[in-house]
Order: sequence, then C-alpha cells, then structure tokens
Amino acid sequence: MTAQPRLFVTGANGQLGRLVLAALAAKVDPSRIVAGVRDVAAAADLAALGVELRVADYEKPATLEAAFAGIDRLLLISSSAVGARAPQHANVTAAAKAAGVGLVAYTSLLGGPASPLPLKAEHVETEAMLAASGLPHVLLRNGWYLENYNGFIPSALEHGAVAGAAGEGRIAAAARADYAEAAAVVLAGEGHAGKVYELAGDEAFTMAGWAAALSAAAGKSVVYRDLLEAEYRAFLVSVGLPEGLADLLATSDAGAARGGLFDDSHTLSRLIGRSTTPLAAVLAAALKG
Repeated sequence: MTAQPRLFVTGANGQLGRLVLAALAAKVDPSRIVAGVRDVAAAADLAALGVELRVADYEKPATLEAAFAGIDRLLLISSSAVGARAPQHANVTAAAKAAGVGLVAYTSLLGGPASPLPLKAEHVETEAMLAASGLPHVLLRNGWYLENYNGFIPSALEHGAVAGAAGEGRIAAAARADYAEAAAVVLAGEGHAGKVYELAGDEAFTMAGWAAALSAAAGKSVVYRDLLEAEYRAFLVSVGLPEGLADLLATSDAGAARGGLFDDSHTLSRLIGRSTTPLAAVLAAALKG
C-alpha cells in the first residue's frame, strides 16, 4: 500500500456517500479521493470537493474493474436495492480483489449474524463473501439512522400519534453524519483491517421516548401507539406503502422490540472522538426543514 493511499467511496452520490466524501475531504488531500457514481453528470457538483469522479455501477462489473484501478482502500456502502444486494456486493468484492485493493470497509448491520432483524441476511452474506475473498477488510456494523424516523414527523404532528411495533425496545440510533464520520476515520486511518465495529448512538430511546422528544421539539403532544407486527404491517399498507417496504419496516420494528437496534458499547463515539448527535438536534433540524 502506498504512503499516500488512494481512497474510493462507492455510492458516493447517495446520502451517506456524500457525507463520507465531505468528512474525508476534511482529513486528507481531496486529490487522493475517488467518488464512485453511476452517472458522472448527475454528480458533477461533487467535483467541487476536489475529488475524482469515476463510473462505478454495482450492476455492471466492467465499470467496477476500471473504477478500482490504482485504489488502495475502498468503502463499500451497502446497496439500497434490498433483495438484490448480495449479487451486487459480490460484483464489488470480485472487482476489488482483481484490482488488488488493500482494504475494503463495508457498511453492514448492527449485530451482524446475531441481529434479530431479517434485514441482516444480505449483510451477513456480504460479510461472509468478504471473508472468503481473502481481502483485508473491516466491518462497520451501523445501527439505525436517526433520520430514518423523520418521515414519520408530518403524520405524527397531524394526528398526534405515531404507530409502530417496537414495543419497549431501546433504539440506539445515531445521525447519518456520525456514521459517515466513522467511515472516513477508518478509510483515512491505520490499523483497522480485521476489525468489527458495532456502531450505534450514545443515547437510546424507545418509540414512546421518540414521540415524547418530538412533542418537546414541536410543542405539540404526540403519543406512541404500539401494535402487533402484523397489525403494523397492515396499517402501513393501508396508508399506501408498498408491501415490501411495509414488511421491512414491520419486521425491523419487531426486531427492535427484541433488542436488535440497541448497543451501549459507545464504539461509535470513541471512533469519531466525540459524542454522537442527540435525537433532539436531529428533530430540531427536521422541523426547520
């Protein structure tokens, strides 16, 4: 690996990818950073950071092989295509191995194989394929984003209630920027190969607690209504969500009820060298629009 390694971020035009690029550009010379995107024209503004843009499409192995040329460290941001992630990640892994990438960091799921969330399956499969590849790698097992709940805010304020199936499960979520900072620390730093980082927020809350925090931030009473998993799934479909998304949200809530989104190791805050972003701060920002 070179003294000044070249760093690659896949999915760089996504919400997490953009934050990782900004965090990396504050740590290293941006000329060392390569942003992988499906459409360079759609990500032209990223060039203002001083990074190089390369086409890297998870579905097109030929683009990946060309994109990874000369790359020393690679961040594989998990695909947003739930159900198609494993073959896409296999394409990235094969191309990284062929290109001789020295380190792959992967954004996995909190708990890995031990997670009660069905969503874990493709993450666990990706972790296994990285291990089998022989590539030096590090697992960034991310918990939930605080921003995942922002979409519930308008309805919660309108109806004075938010529904779910998380029971009394404690959710140690963190802001997307916190996870992005952790990825940048790992990609720019040394000594991370072979590590597994369980990453979560410093402060955990129940969904009743989330409703109370929203009430405080908005100055309007919001309560949490807990449903059975099947009831919550049916409710989500009834308000117009696609069945696949409704199932994902319902099973994730059920997993949260069993502790799947809780972690109190404070690994994330130690890795980034600061406390994670409070729920109140994320709610305040969301309410400001």
